Amino acid sequence: KNQNATRSEAHDAEQKTTARRRTPTPRRTTQRSGTMSGQVSEKKAKNPMRDIRVAKMIINCCVGESGDRLTKAAKVLEQLTGQTPVFSKARYTVRTFSIRRNEKIACHVTIRGEKALQLLESGLKVKEYELHRDNFSDTGCFGFGIDEHIDLGIKYDPSTGIYGMDFYIVLERPGKRVARRKRAQGKVGTCHQVTKEDAMKWFQQKYDGIILTK
Repeated sequence: KNQNATRSEAHDAEQKTTARRRTPTPRRTTQRSGTMSGQVSEKKAKNPMRDIRVAKMIINCCVGESGDRLTKAAKVLEQLTGQTPVFSKARYTVRTFSIRRNEKIACHVTIRGEKALQLLESGLKVKEYELHRDNFSDTGCFGFGIDEHIDLGIKYDPSTGIYGMDFYIVLERPGKRVARRKRAQGKVGTCHQVTKEDAMKWFQQKYDGIILTK
């Protein structure tokens, strides 16, 4: 009887040890994974290379015809930005709108630096800091239009008239130059590129903007 009891006790002890070895400890693993992911997200947030900035802003004014109206639109852009605008040509002929191929029908200006931020601020004031979700592209850029240029603070001139214009803003992170430089050109990783969600979050945080879904 004593031998049988000792054998059963030894068998039970072996089963307990094997069960302990086989059963994992899920609480410890989940706590570690949670803390690690939290540390990674905090490091990413503090990393200055993850900051999003305005690379450039393009203001386009399309008249649809060459001549006096296009010249006046170019003067409006020059008065607004202080830069000489560049004229754009039509890519193909549209007889319905009397547009011929290679005819100058629009003008645009590319702005960078503090001037771009000032004009972006004035443009968003006209829109009351409200943009639609469709205004943002998958590459992290966004754009919007203004019906009257006098809303930007330019005095109305009856001889010039009123012109509408489109704002297009390109966002990027530091290090984008690697893909554009001439020597030792590299590729920017997918995780470092600005996405649509990143652009919308940047707009909401920087300008307290409102994104409409309908």
